[in-house]
This record gives sequence, C-alpha cells and structure tokens, in this order.
Amino acid sequence: MRRIGVFGGAFDPPHNAHVALAEAALAQLDLAELHVIPTGQAWHKSRALTPKEDRLAMTRLAFADLKGTVVIDSREVLRDGPTYTLDTLHELQREQPGAQLVLIMGTDQASALPTWHGWQDILGIAIVSVAYRALSTSNTARFDPKMLPGLPAGARFEALELPPMNNSATEIRRRAELGVDISSLVPPTVARYIDQHHLYRSA
Repeated sequence: MRRIGVFGGAFDPPHNAHVALAEAALAQLDLAELHVIPTGQAWHKSRALTPKEDRLAMTRLAFADLKGTVVIDSREVLRDGPTYTLDTLHELQREQPGAQLVLIMGTDQASALPTWHGWQDILGIAIVSVAYRALSTSNTARFDPKMLPGLPAGARFEALELPPMNNSATEIRRRAELGVDISSLVPPTVARYIDQHHLYRSA
C-alpha cells in the first residue's frame, strides 16, 4: 500500500526544525509522497497569520532541496473559510484511492488532538506519526496516545525520531522584528525572503 505523508503547519515562517522533520519522515516512514501543507485560515490561532501568499512562497523555498517526492500542497491556503485537517484528509483519500495516509505532527499537537475538529474521524482515516526529539532535556513524559480521552478503537500511531532541535517560529518572528540575525534558524532562501519582503517588522 502506498503511504502518503501529510505534514501541515502555519509555516510562519518555515524553519530548520520543520525541514529536519520532513527529512526524517522521508527517511523513516516509507513514504511514496510527502505533502507539505501550509495552513489557510487557522481557526485555532489567536494571532493573525502572515499573509498566505508569503507563507506559501516561504514553504516552497524551505523544502525545495529535499530529496524525495515532496509536494508543496496549496489546497488549504486556497480554501475559503476555516482550515480543517479532516477536510484535507478526505480530499486526499478521494485523490489517492487505496493509499494509506500518514499524518505527521509533534507531541504538542498530538496531545491536543481531542481539541481538533473531527479528531476521532481523523484517527479513522490516517495513521498519526508523532515526532519525538531525541535526547530531549524536557521533563515532560513521552506522549502516550492511550492517555487521550475518548481514543477510538483501532487508532494507529507511529513514532518519528528527530534530532534535538529547539527552533521556535515565535522566537524567529521576535528576532526578525528586532532586526536580529535569523540565518542560523531558517533556510538561507527563507532568510532572504523575510528580509526582502520586510516580514515580521513592526514598521
């Protein structure tokens, strides 16, 4: 069965840890394709996102050099109204009949799955691959899907092991606003795009 990876996010901006996660997914999850999907209208975000055109452009730049079949999937930024992962998975099911969808996310997102729209239906459609940072210094216990309240029978989870990285889009935006160098945190093409388009600056 062909396995199709689904890696979504605001990518505001896409940074080195995002790229490392995609590389790990391609190396570890036996994927025929990896769909990298910038969020459109994120219903769960309390702040306004950078314009979708900029986030899509940065995403294309960030993942351009990955070895493997990577699809920068623009469907969510083109969709009207709130962006729901469940809708995207249904669309991919119709487009890829017979394929196994693998939804890739970090431990924070996995722990918050019960807050997602139609989360139990998501678990009926896709395997969830949870990315763990190796050698983490965090005192937080490793995510255990059995702790999720209302976990449906048959839900499937896989582990994705990542190198220890501590990149934060929030911190990158703060640095960019202050004019602090971010070139070690994002791909060079993304750093240039942010500078050329004056993103994240207060004035």
